[in-house]
Amino acid sequence: MADPLVLYEKTEPGVAWITLNRPEALNAINLAMRDELWTYLQAVGWDPEVRVLCFRGASERAFSAGADIAEFGTAPSYIEARRARHDRDLWALLEDLPAVTIAALHGFCFGAGIELPLYCDLRIAADDTVIALPEVTLGYIPSAGGTQTMPRTVPPGVGLGMVVSGDQIDASQALEWGLVNQVVPAAELESTVMALARAIASRERPGLAAAKGSVRRGLDLPLEAAIARDAASALVQRRRAGGGSGLDRASHSP
Repeated sequence: MADPLVLYEKTEPGVAWITLNRPEALNAINLAMRDELWTYLQAVGWDPEVRVLCFRGASERAFSAGADIAEFGTAPSYIEARRARHDRDLWALLEDLPAVTIAALHGFCFGAGIELPLYCDLRIAADDTVIALPEVTLGYIPSAGGTQTMPRTVPPGVGLGMVVSGDQIDASQALEWGLVNQVVPAAELESTVMALARAIASRERPGLAAAKGSVRRGLDLPLEAAIARDAASALVQRRRAGGGSGLDRASHSP
C-alpha cells in the first residue's frame, strides 16, 4: 500500500501539523495531494480544538518543489481542469481557515511550494531556504495565486520582479523583503515553529479567528472602511463572549 501523500497529526493541545509527504518527488504537489489537502483542511475548519495549523515538508531537500509538472496536460480538458479547481478551491479554503496557519520552510520552495505558504499567516524559514516562482521559465504563469499574493506580501515592485524573472532568492533576502517572518538555523526550524504555535494556541480560537479575519478582509478595503468593519466585528465578538465595556452597555441603554 502506498504511503499517504499528506500526513496529519495533532501534536499537542491546540496544535496540528500537515506534512507534505512525497519526499521522492521533493514534495511536488500533484492532484492526489491536492485532494488530500482539501480533505484535511476541511476537517481543520470544523475542528474547534485546532487553533494553530503548521505545514512542513517531508523531504530533507525541500518544503516543496512546486506543482508536479509530470501531470501537466493530463486532464481530460482545460475546461474540466478549471472546473475542478473552481469546485475545490484549495487556496481559498486555506486562506479562510479560522485556525492560524504557519509554514515551516526549508530547502526548495518553488512555485506552488511558496504559493501555499503565501496563503499562510506566518512563515518561518530555515537558513537553507531557496524561494522562486519559476513558472515563466516554463512558459506559463504561477497558477496558485502567486501573481497576486506575492506582490501583496513583499513590495509590489519586488513581487512583480520575482514573477516575471523567475529568479531565486535565499532566506536572508526573503527576510529583508518581508516574505518570511523569521530565519533560523535549519536544525532549529521545527522547534522554533512549535514554540510559536504553542504560544498562539494558548489563546481562545474565536478571538484568534476574528483577529485574523479582520486583518485579511481589511487589507483590500480603504482604511476608513476597514476600521469601521473592524469595530463592528469587535463589538460582535464582545457580545458573543457575554462581555462588552461599560461604554458599550451605556450606549445601548434606553
